[in-house]
Amino acid sequence: MSLKNIAILGSTGSIGTQALEVIGENPDLFHAYVITAQNNAELLIQQALKHKPAYAIICNEKYYMRVKDALASTDVKVLCGIGAINEIVTDEHIDIVLTAMVGFAGLEPTINAIKAGKDIALANKETLVVGGELITGLAKQKGINILPVDSEHSAIFQCLEGEDKSHIEKLIITASGGPFRGKGVEFLADVTPEAALKHPNWVMGSKITIDSASLMNKGLEVIEAKWLFGIEPDKIEVVVHPQSVIHSMVQFHDGSIKAQMGLPDMKLPIQYALAYPSRVKNNFRRFDFTKYPSLTFEKPDTKTFRNLALAFEAIKQGGNMPCIVNAANEIAVAGFLNGGIGFVTMSDVIESCMRKIEFIEKPSLEDYLNTDRETRIFAQHLIEKIPLRTFTN
Repeated sequence: MSLKNIAILGSTGSIGTQALEVIGENPDLFHAYVITAQNNAELLIQQALKHKPAYAIICNEKYYMRVKDALASTDVKVLCGIGAINEIVTDEHIDIVLTAMVGFAGLEPTINAIKAGKDIALANKETLVVGGELITGLAKQKGINILPVDSEHSAIFQCLEGEDKSHIEKLIITASGGPFRGKGVEFLADVTPEAALKHPNWVMGSKITIDSASLMNKGLEVIEAKWLFGIEPDKIEVVVHPQSVIHSMVQFHDGSIKAQMGLPDMKLPIQYALAYPSRVKNNFRRFDFTKYPSLTFEKPDTKTFRNLALAFEAIKQGGNMPCIVNAANEIAVAGFLNGGIGFVTMSDVIESCMRKIEFIEKPSLEDYLNTDRETRIFAQHLIEKIPLRTFTN
């Protein structure tokens, strides 16, 4: 396996920092050629000094001179803004673009990277949620790989290696259930952001952790799975598996089921995506069956955790509806984290946007951009209209 140059879009987030750990542990195999951050200038500087990328990009221009001055004595080229990211992903020296930016912002850089013929290690699920048909069509046209970094989709990807996809009966996506598994609506009405951020198994960024607690994360993963694997939503099942040992499964039409298992550690799917099609030896912790005498499974409660049902509704309707759900959810999560709305009210905001924003059956890229903008404005308006803490009544 020859050295691969990696562009990490979002190097200061949870996925980005773990990707740099994988790269640092395998300097003969990987080089962090580009690193980027939105606001975390200090960590970006530290990463640049340690990993010596060719480029470091800070999106927020008010931190540009801070980063530039700190790296002035190095060979690292410092750039600024989302436009720089959209352009750098086409650099001829890049082999893989790891898209770990949060939310809708990852869509345009991913499109540009695919057009430039770069393989994509996809950690930004919103890219496929919003523009799945567009992204997968471009990837097929350019003959590039979209390699999933989400543990669930990586598991399915690994289970399908060497298999005929026409033999798939269903995909089974596992969910931990989050910190509020088994709780009712009355309990959820009063939960705090601090409580929602305490995931029982995974260490992740705040937005994805809240999505996990609300089961929206599973809903987004169902939409992503449809596009990644070309499977209709009625053949995708979500099962709550609190131990997070089986990361997902594939059932074939002969009744056989393949599962990918392991300890909950995002470094493994990150490494698998970066090294594909090779497998790289590592010193990660190993799973011990004797420490897990019982693995349990249950159906998700979609009446209490409505976000999962709303996501299934969105992907069945298609068009720009998943884009509406994604944008509304991003605003709702921010509203919850800021104390503006309650946990349960996030679903109300999302559902209201689904009913009010114009549905477009065959959206263009411009339609996606307009839908995203209009939904965010409407969702924010809804949140501002909700009297403080009326969600507990």
